[in-house]
Amino acid sequence: MLGLMQDWPLTVDRILDHAASRHGGREIVSRSVEGPVVRTTYAELHARAKQVSHGLRELGIARGDRVATLAWNGGRHMEAWYGVMGIGAVCHTLNPRLHPDQLCWIIQNAGDRVILADIGFAPMLLAALASHPTPVERVILLSDEVHRPPEAGRRVLMYEDWIAGRPTSDAAGAPAWGRFGEETACGLCYTSGTTGDPKGVLYSHRSNFLHTLLVLQADVMGLSAADVILPIVPMFHANAWGVAFAAPAVGAKLVMPGQRLDGASVHELLETEGVTFSAAVPTVWQGLLQHLDATGEKLSTLRRVVIGGSACSEVLLRRFWEDYGVEVRHAWGMTETSPVGTMSTPGAETAALPFDQQLPWRVKQGRPPLGIELKLADEDGARLAEDGATAGRLMVRGPTVARGYFARDGEVLDAEGFFDTGDIATLDAHGVVQVTDRAKDVIKSGGEWISSIEIENIVTGHPAVAVAAVVGVAHPKWDERPLLLVQLKPGQVAEPVAMQDYLSGKIAKWWMPDDVVFLDEIPLGATGKVDKKGLRAKFAERYAAAELSQAG
Repeated sequence: MLGLMQDWPLTVDRILDHAASRHGGREIVSRSVEGPVVRTTYAELHARAKQVSHGLRELGIARGDRVATLAWNGGRHMEAWYGVMGIGAVCHTLNPRLHPDQLCWIIQNAGDRVILADIGFAPMLLAALASHPTPVERVILLSDEVHRPPEAGRRVLMYEDWIAGRPTSDAAGAPAWGRFGEETACGLCYTSGTTGDPKGVLYSHRSNFLHTLLVLQADVMGLSAADVILPIVPMFHANAWGVAFAAPAVGAKLVMPGQRLDGASVHELLETEGVTFSAAVPTVWQGLLQHLDATGEKLSTLRRVVIGGSACSEVLLRRFWEDYGVEVRHAWGMTETSPVGTMSTPGAETAALPFDQQLPWRVKQGRPPLGIELKLADEDGARLAEDGATAGRLMVRGPTVARGYFARDGEVLDAEGFFDTGDIATLDAHGVVQVTDRAKDVIKSGGEWISSIEIENIVTGHPAVAVAAVVGVAHPKWDERPLLLVQLKPGQVAEPVAMQDYLSGKIAKWWMPDDVVFLDEIPLGATGKVDKKGLRAKFAERYAAAELSQAG
């Protein structure tokens, strides 16, 4: 027997329809690539997204076709998103931080027919497309004719002129949004490719809609119509962690930062727009705190931030709360999980404790919301104990988790339907996750594991340290030994022994890095995480002298 409920497909066009209908006057503020701050509303965004849909139809874009975007967070990017998804085409968000060769490989693999791009990316994009074979038929630059770059030929369309005069509704036989199944492909996002070629994760309308409801849970992001949201995490990084769907779903004011993500620029938007909630990777927040330290300025409206992408240190949590009264929620997830998998919102018992006693729990990655199931497995796939101490491979399943990769054959799920995240973690009886390392980053020394994340979190508590990274380097006797790489705060000086002294007593003696290297800047990858792959390659011979001493 089936239920007698209405058939109402969970498609993301309904999210913006709702925002325009019930929160139409709520603001969307964008720092534009041309310079000025631009203000619009959900009603205006909805109308212009419909114009995008009409324009794409005219270019021959149909359901299932891939349309790429190459843009920072802004109102026009949002219009393009919903204009593509609303007609059943697939919105493929390209990461501009990738090398042009890798970008073109992804475009080719995805089969992108049209690309909508910020004008700042025009020189790189047009040069790359001219030198690589791709299926791209048309490039549309997200600006107007006045700002047409000199390298843009006449076949390149300027967005404002392209949508001008087009219908803003579905009247008079115009193409309607929706009217397709909720399992229809909706978005395409590629992994960063740190361990091989990038892999495409193909989201459905249903998965994105359910992820929106997941994000809105009080124990996840807990967003509401009263919030003013600054999504610093880019829209090309796993759907801006779902914020680009969640904010219009509740009618929250959106503040889009564009390309200026330095501490001063972020602080300006936080204060001038009255931001209450924001989300970003740790390096962005470290830059903000350094700006506040240098200027003595405060955070007057910000109440809650989500930190993800890489592990959040205790010092970052403590500083936000003790210095500025801002709650940090530590998140874990990945492109393949849409991306939210867990959130470190405390339960009743933990929340009742003093803040200092909450910290050991808050630095963990947290617990899964409704819709996410987790387990631990060993190398043979056997389940491991959920005792908070046993470490194993973290596995996940749920309606917002990938079951395969775009344009790739091969099974990625185990016999129970779980996806291997590639993370090494512990899991306790309450489902609280603590990631101890990425499987590819874990350091195996003398047959035992060393957690690079734990060492990094401790070192970033040193007052002179801005960023720290620990990588495993080949060693003739111990297989691998940890190497500590440190980027100091501006104006700070330190000796290697000072870092080792700071670690002494806080970690096992055999975990102690054999060497410390100070770098002017620790390189970041395409998603804002430390580029450990590059660092391992650069310092692969660091302990070669140990081999000579062994031979002697």
